[in-house]
Amino acid sequence: MNVIEKIQDQLSNPVVLYMKGTPNFPQCGFSSQVVQVLQSCGAKFTYINILEDQELREALKTYSNWPTYPQLYVKGELLGGCDIIMDTHNKGELEPMLTAA
Repeated sequence: MNVIEKIQDQLSNPVVLYMKGTPNFPQCGFSSQVVQVLQSCGAKFTYINILEDQELREALKTYSNWPTYPQLYVKGELLGGCDIIMDTHNKGELEPMLTAA
């Protein structure tokens, strides 16, 4: 399986967070913020620690056309990074999206 197939396989999960670290031990403030928001929404999500796979980390930037992490995907579509997630959450739009997923 090549790295693009690996990404596509991971994105078969309803909600996927590519982050630095893990939900219990985020290794960047932005990843930590997104985890906190997802948990406050009661979301069930799959996470991938991009620090453990350099090839995946670089390929995902090209795949998503998004240069930074974290990256949140809902139903296989990139929702965005921390700023977009926080804005969507503050507008009350994130929780319904996560519930529908």
